[in-house]
Amino acid sequence: MSTYAAKTEVSVEKSRAELERTLTRYGATAFAYAMETGRAAVMFEMRSRRIRFIIDMPRPDERRFTHYKRSQYGEWFARTESAAQSEWEQGCRQIWRALNLVVKAKLEAVEAGISEFEEEFLAHILLPNGSTVYEQTKEGIAYAYDTGTLPALMPGSSS
Repeated sequence: MSTYAAKTEVSVEKSRAELERTLTRYGATAFAYAMETGRAAVMFEMRSRRIRFIIDMPRPDERRFTHYKRSQYGEWFARTESAAQSEWEQGCRQIWRALNLVVKAKLEAVEAGISEFEEEFLAHILLPNGSTVYEQTKEGIAYAYDTGTLPALMPGSSS
């Protein structure tokens, strides 16, 4: 399976600006982003909710950037420094395009009445303590799956 936007030429800056325009078009009242080594954050406010996406950015020293294979099962060969830099930049462009796709799809699902805003963005809603709903619930969800009985997949079903 191929990776979405694996060969995109759209710069990170253009993708970030497009994301901000999209959010504004759908009614965001605030937008911010931050970068640190290995991570980026996109935050916005919409419908009286604050949303935060944390994106793990690719590291330039990852083998997929510094090396290549001539065939699927072949040995790895080192890339030149400039080729590795170019591959890493491509990886950064790809992840920002994918984030754009995810956010647009969620906003369009809300706009089309397929789902509600909180339903689409629930995991990324910021709570008063500064964590997201996902961060507050991920351990409990794992615990329920590890130790408990799950509800039926379809309401009204016995299994």
